[in-house]
Amino acid sequence: MTPPATPSWKLPAALAAALFAGAAVGGLAGGHVATGVALVALAEVVLLLTRIRHQARPMMTTPAAPNPLQHDRFMMRSRRLAANLRDLRNAASQLPDAVVLLDRQQRIRWFNHAAENLLGLRRPQDRGAALQQRLAGSKLADWLRGGAHEPLNDAVAPGQADSQINVSLLPFGDQEQLLLARDISHLNRLEQVRRDFVANVSHELRTPLTVIHGYLELIDPEDVPELASVLDEMRVQSKRMGQIVEDLLTLSRLETQHHISDERVPMAALLATVRKEAEALSHGRHRITLQSTAEADLLGSPKDLHSALSNLASNAVRYTPAGGSITIRWERTPDGAVYSVNDTGFGISATHLSRLTERFYRVSSSRSRDSGGTGLGLSIVKHVLNLHQAQLRIESTPGVGSTFACQFGQARLLAPGDKDEDR
Repeated sequence: MTPPATPSWKLPAALAAALFAGAAVGGLAGGHVATGVALVALAEVVLLLTRIRHQARPMMTTPAAPNPLQHDRFMMRSRRLAANLRDLRNAASQLPDAVVLLDRQQRIRWFNHAAENLLGLRRPQDRGAALQQRLAGSKLADWLRGGAHEPLNDAVAPGQADSQINVSLLPFGDQEQLLLARDISHLNRLEQVRRDFVANVSHELRTPLTVIHGYLELIDPEDVPELASVLDEMRVQSKRMGQIVEDLLTLSRLETQHHISDERVPMAALLATVRKEAEALSHGRHRITLQSTAEADLLGSPKDLHSALSNLASNAVRYTPAGGSITIRWERTPDGAVYSVNDTGFGISATHLSRLTERFYRVSSSRSRDSGGTGLGLSIVKHVLNLHQAQLRIESTPGVGSTFACQFGQARLLAPGDKDEDR
């Protein structure tokens, strides 16, 4: 009897799917190829075990005296598959990322050496143990209990208290799951070095730029008419450089800030200020309207919220041609309230939307320079909203316009005149 063969398409298909998933998760955690390799290796492990089981089943049901030739072929194939399985398991064990194979009840079936170091798992006692119970008291256990639908970022490693990890949970095999954890401590340290460098350089640039700008203001172009255009351009660029430095300092502060001192932010006054600033920047070139129906104040940082909301309005003015219209709205939603700025400007292609909040990212460099933007405004907006547990939504159609909306949760809203500002 010839053993039933595993369909030839299953192995390549499973490997391709595993590699695709590994690349996706690897991108979320830093783009490390090892995650993809781990998934491919484990996919082959499962398929090889399945093939061995299928091939062994006919031998179990054959008569007491099986065909010797058939038996020898089966044993040779089994040894070859076992050797491949051993090599794959050894390779997966040496991966720098923690890999844990879980059954449908999230019990631990297998894990590599990195999982011992990062997650504190131990052999052989943790095999068959429930992962949630094994990690009880850690942030990972709460994340697993909540469904682990999204990757967990910057969590303390249960096995190494001085390390931070990114963790993802992926479906695998027959209702099984793969838990992948990556040590990002070194990346966090490099990021901190970068932040410190930017903050220090920006701080050191502030004083000489102030001096240069001050001397430029003292020079009257009428005294040197031949240099009038040069002095005007120097003033413009000096002011722009000063604004870039101030934005970098603001962004560095926001990136290292984890909490804010909550105060009442009267939205009526803030919205009126934002509108006046937009009108001053527009110089009458746009029609700017304000629609406020939310009848709610915000709980948060007045300075930071003013910076974020004003940034969105000034961006709309800068990127809307003369004669266009800009609408600033503050309105209620079922989940809270939304501040939005809608314009009839150039619009933005969908390929750029996901990167707009990156520092210095520009859809059009020449247009940004002409408008006087620093390329840091939306990064500041994103960080301010994160500190207020709010979200930024962007919708745009090239040639039609854009809408930038800030969604604030119910916990951040205060009724006008409400005396209880600490709720």
